[in-house]
Amino acid sequence: MLRHALIRRMLRKEVAAGDLGARLMADPVLIANPFPHYDELRAQGAIVKSGLTLTTANHEACTTILRSQDFCVEMRMPENLPSAVRMLQRMGGSWALGPAQPPSMLATDPPDHTRYRKLVTRAFSAKKVAALRDRTEEIATELLDELAGREQADLIADYAALLPATVIAEVLGAPMEMREQFLEWGEGAALSLDAGLSFRDFRRSERDIDALHAWMLGHFETLRRSPGDDILSALVTAHDEDGRLSEDELSSIAMLLLAAGFETTVNLIGSGSALLIDHPDQLAILKAEPERWPTAVDEMLRLESPVQRTGRVARADTEVCGRPVKRGSLIVTLLGGANRDPAVFADPNRFDVTRHNAGEHVAFSSGLHYCLGAGLAKMEGEVALRALFDRFPDLGAAGAPTRRPTRVLRGYASLPVALNKASVPA
Repeated sequence: MLRHALIRRMLRKEVAAGDLGARLMADPVLIANPFPHYDELRAQGAIVKSGLTLTTANHEACTTILRSQDFCVEMRMPENLPSAVRMLQRMGGSWALGPAQPPSMLATDPPDHTRYRKLVTRAFSAKKVAALRDRTEEIATELLDELAGREQADLIADYAALLPATVIAEVLGAPMEMREQFLEWGEGAALSLDAGLSFRDFRRSERDIDALHAWMLGHFETLRRSPGDDILSALVTAHDEDGRLSEDELSSIAMLLLAAGFETTVNLIGSGSALLIDHPDQLAILKAEPERWPTAVDEMLRLESPVQRTGRVARADTEVCGRPVKRGSLIVTLLGGANRDPAVFADPNRFDVTRHNAGEHVAFSSGLHYCLGAGLAKMEGEVALRALFDRFPDLGAAGAPTRRPTRVLRGYASLPVALNKASVPA
């Protein structure tokens, strides 16, 4: 908790000095609508000094950094890091086994990252994702059937969250009756991705991560007694028989697969629904030309990136877009800004389901840490949104939506809708 308190203190100092990068982390107004401020940062240069870090909202710089072997995710070269960051590192201490801490795949580099990824890649192959499409359509139909007799719903709680939580539970061999609990724990774990948490958010994050970890350990014992044909059973075998995973590695990978298996997709379905409600002309194109749905999903990911930022550390003196970067420099890549770079995307703030290069977004990162479940998330998003608007073609807003409070993840906490526009109060 002391780390978060010190980060908040440093952020307040930088915000008072007018630093835009710090304001994007601490100012609720900017967090709610960061895109004009990404433009402002981008106009200052491909890479900008911002407080304790370098920052970029430039598409070329982001893709170069994410793909380059000169950058890594682990902070193991402190000599060139800012003194305040070195102090935070030296504080040490223990923390919950969260997604932003090793041995999470999000926070490890090769060779460990390669070893972890190899164990789970086949579960998310294109062939596996294609085989899951029919089951995903069945789940969408079941959830929409439950909404059919209602006039209004919260699209997040009643649909967008439940669909991917059901799919990933089945993929991982986790019990279906736990899906609401997984969503609650995942919401708490997501907070840990942000720096400078309040005491309340920090405590919730630690509590939910610890609870999920404890549940996982118990579930592993169940799988040892009765293994199934699923990825979690395979991971337990890799731990018990092959010795390729420690217990912390086993639990960390399992928790990340579970939480990441629905976090991005919940945000995609929610944001995609809001975009189509607000842009009936684009929905009309999809109804007339349904073959455009895959492009539409990429455009949603580009315009409302479920993950807005990620960080890298330079492992060697290098150069990005003509700017020297010293070994040990911490760089924040603003994915949401790169995805609206006018140098790559014409009229970048416009929602266009026919955009020819929508797939050039970096919403799923790039390079070694490209999202393992990207194919699954895009398939689920397409199935969920297409089924929703086929079933409820007159879907409309029924009140003000609320955003999630997180900075790294962007999406809706609630999205009230009228399932038929005629039911919207005048």
